Amino acid sequence: MTTHIYGLQTEQRAEPLGLDRPRPRLSWKLDSDRRGAAQSAYRITAARRREDLDERGRLVWDSGRRESGDSVLIAWDGPVLESATRYHWRVEVWDEAGEPVEAAESWFETGLLHHSEWSAVWIGRDMAALPPVEPPGADDIPGADLYQPPLYLRRTFQIDRQPVRARLYATARGIYEPRLNGARVGDHELAPGWTEYHRRLQYQTYDVTGQLRVGANVLAAIVADGWWSGYVGFDPRRAAQHYGDRPAFLAQLVVDFADGSRRVVATDAAWMDGPGAIVGADLLMGQVVDARRHGPGWDEPGAVDRFRPVVVVDTRPGPLVAEPDHPVRVTAQLPAVTVERRGPGRYIVDFGQNLVGRVRLTLHSAPAGGRLTIRHAEMLTGGELYLANLRRAAATDVYVTAGAALEVFEPQFTVHGFRYIEVDGHPGELDAADVLARVLHTDTPWTGRFECSDPTVNRLYDNIQWGQRGNFVAVPTDCPQRDERLGWLADAHIFAPTASRNADVAAFFARWMQDVVDGQDPGGAFRDVAPAITLQREAAPAWGDAGVIIPWHLWRTYGDRQALEHAYPAMLRWIGHIRRHNPDLRWRNRTGNNYGDWLQIGADTPREVLATAYYARSTAIVAAAADVLGHAAEAAEHRTLHAAIRQAFIDSYVRDDGTVEGQTQTGYLLALGFGLLPENLVPAAVKHLAADIEQRGGLLTTGFIGVSLLCPILAEHGRADLAYTLLHQDAFPSWGYSIRHGATTIWERWDGWTEHDGFQADAMNSFNHYSLGSVGDWLFGRVAGIEQAPSSVAYRDLLLRPLPGGRLTWARAEQDTARGTVSCGWAIADDRITVTATVPPGSTAALELPTADPDGVHEDGSPIAGRPGVLRTAASPTGLTVWLASGRYTFTASRP
Repeated sequence: MTTHIYGLQTEQRAEPLGLDRPRPRLSWKLDSDRRGAAQSAYRITAARRREDLDERGRLVWDSGRRESGDSVLIAWDGPVLESATRYHWRVEVWDEAGEPVEAAESWFETGLLHHSEWSAVWIGRDMAALPPVEPPGADDIPGADLYQPPLYLRRTFQIDRQPVRARLYATARGIYEPRLNGARVGDHELAPGWTEYHRRLQYQTYDVTGQLRVGANVLAAIVADGWWSGYVGFDPRRAAQHYGDRPAFLAQLVVDFADGSRRVVATDAAWMDGPGAIVGADLLMGQVVDARRHGPGWDEPGAVDRFRPVVVVDTRPGPLVAEPDHPVRVTAQLPAVTVERRGPGRYIVDFGQNLVGRVRLTLHSAPAGGRLTIRHAEMLTGGELYLANLRRAAATDVYVTAGAALEVFEPQFTVHGFRYIEVDGHPGELDAADVLARVLHTDTPWTGRFECSDPTVNRLYDNIQWGQRGNFVAVPTDCPQRDERLGWLADAHIFAPTASRNADVAAFFARWMQDVVDGQDPGGAFRDVAPAITLQREAAPAWGDAGVIIPWHLWRTYGDRQALEHAYPAMLRWIGHIRRHNPDLRWRNRTGNNYGDWLQIGADTPREVLATAYYARSTAIVAAAADVLGHAAEAAEHRTLHAAIRQAFIDSYVRDDGTVEGQTQTGYLLALGFGLLPENLVPAAVKHLAADIEQRGGLLTTGFIGVSLLCPILAEHGRADLAYTLLHQDAFPSWGYSIRHGATTIWERWDGWTEHDGFQADAMNSFNHYSLGSVGDWLFGRVAGIEQAPSSVAYRDLLLRPLPGGRLTWARAEQDTARGTVSCGWAIADDRITVTATVPPGSTAALELPTADPDGVHEDGSPIAGRPGVLRTAASPTGLTVWLASGRYTFTASRP
């Protein structure tokens, strides 16, 4: 039986290239087939070369043996790191018996840690010397008046010997594709991503050692508008150019040779800019390519036509930071499911899945000058694309053929949300093999898996995953298809628990939280969206509260104290903002746009009830965060404030019979879920909640805010039967209704399309919008049973509570947590239930076995008392609670 180390990370990423943290944090996980396995001590060593890890005298850092079971975000306390240096590190672990575990190794590499190390300057197009290529006309893409062709930049340089190391540090005001000697550099898409650019602009680091040649080389880049100067959001008064009116590029190539010498090639006035095949490109509108204008060899050594010097647009590098999380990448491609001809050269293609990305179209011997138009849509209406919900987003790509034997069109500076495309102007028969959908999203590692016996519930979980893929594109967006695509705060915090089941989103959310904090106004109000470009108003209740809820979630889920520390002052200011304007402790003033329970259906939860409930919730979290961070006085102050808000809520909105003002499902859920009821009224409130659902025939009314609490609160208060009724429901409104009508992602609205009314309001009708998919957290947490104790951090103390019910005969989930893999599942056959569980080394678990006979629980045919890893047992209201050490377990018992 063995224990091994895996999952080594530096700053929550595996082998990151280009860190700018002088003292990064290191993590690892353990796996073992032995029960009771745990880490008792560790030692970390680091060196500049891997072979030096075995030479004590050449180590950069040796932590020495430390008696600790911690393996999550261990702070580097060796010497301050140097720029542009690779560090190899090794972790040695001793198990619970003091025996060594085989060591594991990883590496990280620093970027440019000091602004003084940047010699590059920002370069752009000289509009006077090089007039722009004729932009596409209005008949190509709506909004073409703001189009401009991207920069095509190049710089020739010589090296006289092969380097031992070469790194490209690059970024853009816009989005860019770096190239070297005719080939693309790296696999990043839409780099540098989207941040509060005036506060932080990310740069990327690329290893280009293998792409350099002895002799002449050309470093090149294409730079398009992106979020910097392209269309973002829906404000017609400021549709584009939120940060600047033209793109620019900054790059620094550092080449090291074996003799210790170095060559630096940086952006400067010696670079050249010229025309290219891309006529215009925009994230929302689409991309226009005229392949006849392609200049062969423009990014390779040799003479080129029509290239002229660039201009230096800024000599200061600005607020550069190394990219701290995973980049956007192409992660999958889907073939066409059907291709249907609609007329001469016009086809409708169905990929069978609503997704976010772009299309790759292959053409064979197409005549020169032919124009193909590709339009994108999520749905069909009358057999044609449903485009009305795109609003001003054209989502249209245009390709003019060059006349080559083989041409491939794949736009790289736009992104669309679609299941269907229309190809118009195709010169022949469109073969399904010649059209692919390419899936793009921030490449967060997938860590979770859920499945059960019901195909519809499995489809629901698939839809949740696809919604996460499609809306985690640089920021957590609300929708990927229309003219919006903003980082709405409420959507993000409602879905964050589900997102962190599916994937490791620690670095993604920690980075985005910096944008949330940067958007806070001087008075303490967060904004509704981050980055805050079009909506500068104060955030609404439940929206601004994301600035409190998400940092706390990152602490609880990943043990990220640093993210909590960074956000804590802003969390205090947010509570101060609400308190200052609402001295009676009912949140009625300064509520921003006050969305309420957005897109609730058949109900109207009073906005004041929701707002005050969130005021209480955020205040309680701030008190808890203050305790964690050692701010005792602020913790006490906010506990007292929370108690007062709670009492104000009870006095104002709770009646003696347990009804909550408005008597809506969401009102009851908020009061129950946030602990805002006197204990003696909890049973009555649960009855009122259940009665509302039952009198509607097992249907919900919750919107974005209430839906995340719906199934968890019902299950927690003894009405798992109703939670399962809602899960299996396929009448309108329900998750199952959309699935019954072909949904492959989560819809924005319950009534996005109905049999009785067709499509809902075109102005706001996304079919890929993850908020209503927040039920995914419950699928993991109660249906399968993976949770952690209320006081646990990073899944140290597990609470495994599988909950059989509904039509399910089995369910199981697996989640690779910060400490290792946790799994839980159950299956019922005849009169027996089998429960399986995995507890990672270093964690313990309380497993609540649902059974009618607590004394009849067995493992391998024997009673569980005294079995290895079973620490103790106790009867519980639902069966038997078994406290477990780490290990893998299978128990059988009488079914509940």
